[in-house]
Amino acid sequence: QVQLVESGGGLVQAGSSLRLACAASGLTFSSYGMGWFRQAPGKEREFVAAISWRADITYYADSVKGRFTISRDNAKNTVYLQMNSLKVEDTAGYYCAADTVRFANTVVPLARRYGYWGQGTQVTVSS
Repeated sequence: QVQLVESGGGLVQAGSSLRLACAASGLTFSSYGMGWFRQAPGKEREFVAAISWRADITYYADSVKGRFTISRDNAKNTVYLQMNSLKVEDTAGYYCAADTVRFANTVVPLARRYGYWGQGTQVTVSS
């Protein structure tokens, strides 16, 4: 059974940093690209960042580019999202997800591409 468990969310002030982690089990983690998505109340889920299975490709939403960094540690079956210079508009539930395709040669910023999802961790940024 595949499980993705996010951690690291919290309440912070604008300009602060947080690092989210997503621990995976039940799948060959090192074979799959991973993504982070977020969803704010009343809004649709949106893509944040993705990383390929070999970590040689990363891709970011324009809204977080230059502030957020996605990385992975295949030895720990964990993907991370380092979030710097947080803004109030970054407030959302953050979800990690695993690609449905093994050894994909690209990353896809579309939720429908991802077959496994975590339960999410809340990030709240105050002004």
